[in-house]
Amino acid sequence: VQLQASGGGLVQPGGSLRLSCATSGIIFRLNTMRWHRLAPGKQRELVANITSNGSTNYADSVKGRFTISRDNSKNKMYLQMDSLKPEDTAVYFCATNYRGRGWWGRGTQVTVSS
Repeated sequence: VQLQASGGGLVQPGGSLRLSCATSGIIFRLNTMRWHRLAPGKQRELVANITSNGSTNYADSVKGRFTISRDNSKNKMYLQMDSLKPEDTAVYFCATNYRGRGWWGRGTQVTVSS
């Protein structure tokens, strides 16, 4: 099982980024997928998740600004991040549960700064 997040970078406040998560080794279309983030000095936060049928949930801190989506034909998940704030600065990870355990990908750094 492999998960790889990409698309991070440096962006000014108010800007946008789109993260991608490429997966292999899982039956992607059946899995609930998640985005988490970890900022320095803070606990890991569940940012959003999307179920196999496309239902979504968001942390209150990102509601209305972030959009999670998936493309089952490509085994990929996405996180569209708009109206970014400095407090969104973190390493973003994609994750899922499969065969009784959690799987995490290598994260991608998002820095929101002027």
